[in-house]
This record gives sequence, C-alpha cells and structure tokens, in this order.
Amino acid sequence: GITLHLEGQTRPLLKAGNGCNPLAQTGRSKLQKKRAVLNQQIIKQMRIRAGAENLLKATSNNKVKEMVLLELSFVNSDLQLLMGQLDALNSSVDVYQSKQETVNIPLIALGLKETKEVDFSAPFKDFIMEHYNEDSRKFEDEIADLMDLREACRTPSRSEAGVELLEKYYNHLPMIESRFFAPTNQTGIFFTWYDSFTGVPVCQQNLSLEKASILFNMAALFSQIGTRSNRQTTAGLEEAISSFQKASGILNYLKETFTHTPSFDMGPAMLSMLIRLMLAQAQECLFEKSVLPGTRNKFNAMIKVAQEAAKVAEVYDQVHQCMIQTQLKDNVPLFWSTMTQVKTNHYCSMAHYFVAVALLDHQLGPKDDEDHQEKTFSQVYDQFPEGWTPLDVLKQTELRRRLGKAHIRKSTSGHEEALRIFDMCPNLNNHDVLRDILKTSHYHSLDKYTEFENEEEFTDYMEAPNILSKTERKAEMETPSTSKVKVKDFFHRLGPLTVFSAKQHWTPPRTVRLCPEGRDLGFTLKGGSPVQVVSLDPLCVAAVNGLKEGDYIVAVGDTECKWMGMTQVMRLLKDVDEEGIDIQVVSMLDANPSMPAKSATFSGNLPKTYSMICLAHDDEDKNPKTRKVAKKSSFLSWGLKNKVKSTSTVSLPTADYSGSLPWNKHPPSFPSSSAYNSES
Repeated sequence: GITLHLEGQTRPLLKAGNGCNPLAQTGRSKLQKKRAVLNQQIIKQMRIRAGAENLLKATSNNKVKEMVLLELSFVNSDLQLLMGQLDALNSSVDVYQSKQETVNIPLIALGLKETKEVDFSAPFKDFIMEHYNEDSRKFEDEIADLMDLREACRTPSRSEAGVELLEKYYNHLPMIESRFFAPTNQTGIFFTWYDSFTGVPVCQQNLSLEKASILFNMAALFSQIGTRSNRQTTAGLEEAISSFQKASGILNYLKETFTHTPSFDMGPAMLSMLIRLMLAQAQECLFEKSVLPGTRNKFNAMIKVAQEAAKVAEVYDQVHQCMIQTQLKDNVPLFWSTMTQVKTNHYCSMAHYFVAVALLDHQLGPKDDEDHQEKTFSQVYDQFPEGWTPLDVLKQTELRRRLGKAHIRKSTSGHEEALRIFDMCPNLNNHDVLRDILKTSHYHSLDKYTEFENEEEFTDYMEAPNILSKTERKAEMETPSTSKVKVKDFFHRLGPLTVFSAKQHWTPPRTVRLCPEGRDLGFTLKGGSPVQVVSLDPLCVAAVNGLKEGDYIVAVGDTECKWMGMTQVMRLLKDVDEEGIDIQVVSMLDANPSMPAKSATFSGNLPKTYSMICLAHDDEDKNPKTRKVAKKSSFLSWGLKNKVKSTSTVSLPTADYSGSLPWNKHPPSFPSSSAYNSES
C-alpha cells in the first residue's frame, strides 16, 4: 500500500491492490499521464484564444486587430496540433491488448476520463458545523477517507478490483449528495472532468457530472478488460464478450439517465456510437469463439461460419456509419473509423470466402441430405441470381462452380480494399499483427481462386450476391447485476440520512431537563431512528423546560441516540429518578414538512422544478378553539393495552446503509439518482 505523510501524521491510503497506485509505471498509466498533460495544454490554449477573441471584439484599433488575428492563427494552429496528439493517444490500442502472444485483430478500448483533484475538507467542515451543528473536527478522518477514495478512482487497476473501486465511489455519491448538496445552496466545490476525445474541460458544482463521468470510466475500464483478455482460449473470449457487453450496458444507462451532460464524449450521438462499437467487438469475439476449435470442412458448417462472419461485418459497418456522422466525424479518432472500415471489408470477404469453399469444395452426393442442404443454402441470399434456384446450384456443377468463383473474386477484392485502407492510415502502419492477418487472408483467397482458374472463363463477370447475416448468439447489452460492493455511509455519525440531510433544516441542539412526575414524563415517543416526541402535555415539566411537540431526541444524558429506536430510548429513560436527566433535542425549522411548496424531479440528475401543493386534512384542526388538551399517559406508564396500541403508530422511515446500495429500482440495474433524492 501507499502511506501519505501530512503535518506529522501518518495516514494509510487505499491499497494499490484496489487499483489506486499512482506510482505504477505501466504503459496504460503513462498513456493517462500524457493525456493529462495534453488536457492542461489544451485548456491553456483555449483560455488564450478566449482572451484574444474578447480583445478583438472590444478594440477598434486596426493595428491591435491585426496582431490579435495573427495571435489567433497561431493559437488555432497549436490547438489543432494538440488535438492531433490526443487523437494519436486514443489510437494507441497496443497497450490495452492481451500480453499473450496472439494473432488476433486488435480491439479498441476507451481511455479513462481525466479529472482534477477535489478538496472536500473546508466546504464539508463548514457545512457540518453550520448545518448539522456538529464539531467538524470529529469528521476529519471521514472527509480524508472520501478524498482518498476519489483520488484512488483516478487510477483504477484494469481488473474487477478496479471496477469495484469505481462502483464503491459511485455508490457513495448519492449519500454524499444528500448529506452536503442542498437543492438551494451551492457548496463551492467544483468538479472538473476533461473530454476524452477533445480534451475540453467541463466544470460543474453539482454531482451530476461526477456521477456520469464515473459511469463512463466504469465502461472504459470494462472495455480495457475486454481488450486485455486472452482471446486464444474459450475462457478469455467469454471474459471479453461479457466485458464489452457490460461496457455497452453502462453506456446505455449513462445515455438514458444523464441526458444533459455538457461533455461531447457523453453526448447522445457519441454514446450511441460507443454502444454500437462495444457490441460490435462483443460480436467479433463471439465469432472468434465459434471458430476457435476449428471448423469442419463441411457444406453446412461453411455456410454457418460465412453468415456469422457476415454478421460481424454488418455490425462494424453500422458503427462506421455512426462514426462518419457530421456531429462526430471531426472528433472520432481516425484510427477508429479506419479500423471499422478495415474490419467491415475483412469480415465481409471472409464470408464470401467460406461460401466459395462450401460451393467449390463440395458436391451434392447421394449420401448427403438434399433437403437440409437446400434449406440451408436458400437462406444465404436475399435474392438468387435470376433464373437460378438453390437446388439447381447444388445439383449442377457448372452453376456451382460459377457462383463459387464469383464469391472468391468478391473475397479477393474485399481483402485488397481492406489492405488499401490499412495502408492509407498512418496510425495503422505499425500494427504488424493486423497487416499479417489481412495479407494471410488475401493470400488464401488468391490461392483458392488459382485452384479453379480457367483462362477460357476470363469473360465471366458474374457478381456474387450479398450474403445474409445470421448468428446463433447476438451480442446484447449486459447491465451489471446488483453490486456486491458493500458501502457504509462515511458520515454515518451525523444520523439517519432520511432525517439528517442537506435539504432539512434544524435548530441547534437544545438541552431539556426531564423530571418524572410519578413515573410520568408527560409525553410519548414514536418513530424509528431518531425517535420523535408526540402527545406532549403542555403543563408537564419537560414542556416548561422547552420541549416541543415533534422534537427529535438526539441524546439522552451522555449517550447519543440518533440511531436508536424507540425501545432503546425507552430503556435509557425508564430508570430516571426524581433528580431527572438532561436530553438533547432538535426541532425541524420547516413550517410544515407535510406541505412542501415545491418538489423536484430529476432527468439525468438535472432538476426540473414544479409546484406540488399537498394539503394536509385534519378534521380536528378545523376548530382549534373547541379542541381540548387531554393529558395522555407517557410511554413509561403504558400497560399492555398501550403497548398494543403503540404498534400501530406510524414510524419515521429508517435507512440502513451498512449493506450494499441497490443499483436498480427497475432495469437497467444501475442506481437511480432520482431514487436517492426522493428518499432523502
């Protein structure tokens, strides 16, 4: 682990095993450091540009305008160079690939979003002291633990432990929001995150950006786990498939929940493209898994593999079409769009190759199942060549040969196109594995064509029909199930979150002296944690000493009881003697908690305020003059009858954050910000 020394104190940080070792000099960490440096340079140039543009608007001096325009040209040039360097970083896929010697086509991983360090100490201490009326020095360790956890999330390990680290912090955010982020007040804490594609910083004071960015990094981490998997084994391919499907599920949740995140990389168009990319890579791994044991050179087996390859080509073509949209094409790395083009051509060519092998290497024999082959072959094309039927092709050698050669020609030209696109992209030139795969595939197609080459047939320009895609297992978004990461509220000691939250306002704790009169304290209790004073006799000693109806008891003597239920508080009070005991109580400042003037709903955690007047109806309160105050027996003098009656008392809702937080109120199973806000 790592230890941090501050002001003579030794404080252990989170273990590096949780994925938070900032000193690790891995290829991936070096890449993230370069990204952070580039982000700082980009924001510097953007500030210079903003200042120059403001000066250009403000000045009327022509010489000054000329100098400013010259400066702007230099700044824009520098920005373009920095964007190009960031694009190159996003094209660095080698550091994310499996360490095993492999002959697999490289996969694309998302880079982690960078963020600035956040100091919660001073704002949280002030809020604890002013809002909760607590000694903020008692919570220094809790604040430090939260800051350590956030800092660790900046460098998560590329493993399940790293994902759990991000989940842990994400699960804490709703509680932190309820504790310290009031709907009407700003804390003065700014969360800054850098766009992973443009490097442009986005800054917000609420936790919406923080939550969305952590989700994005969880998806990015899953994509990195998927690319790292050993795709030469079935287990490794299953890990890759699951990781890419989980990444797509998280991105989809991010897209549907945080709909107004002001960051390009988390905009709807970009997220839609990234979801398709993750699913396409999962489909590619599914194809690799199907051919990993080898494919029998049988007619039906070849057709099946061909249609599986066509499916991969189809999904990559869809990804490429998303990437070249007007709003995306300028910021999507050239390497990414080129890679999707290469893979579209490569897998389409493979599909044509396998159909050619099925037609050229096999003849319909007497022992073959004619009906089965006809049924299989009839589903290969959306439309057969005019005048041809599946059975005619299967039975007639000449037709079979002509169609097979058309497919092998299509396969050869497709591989040549893939190699041409590969050579045109400078970022692909150093990917020897990909080049070798493309060249080998091209060689196999040429070799198959020469087997059946006939100079007399050079005039046969028959075009191979398009192959219909078909798969036994389609890649689908996989939303991670309920988190196994158990989190406990860092600020548990402030009291139950359902009561002691940022949106509730309280009086400072008051000390009230209780002196029983014949074992009767003059009030009863209700609720869970903390207990609430009800049925207060206005003539009793406690009322005279300042106790009010609806007060919450937070301490009895020297014992804090914010988390105590009614039974526990009764035990503390039942043995009070004639000298009495001091209790501490707080009163809610809201005039009428049951009649909120406004309520807030959240769409992507952005508040949309609307009026919602809830009128409380009580017949007994209509004529307060006729209402009589009857002295009710306190809980200390309850008999069996009163105990039975007490069970029907409506208790305040309680919250137990010692266990894991629910990720889902409804599918997809991720924590809903609106759920936490509505509960608090």
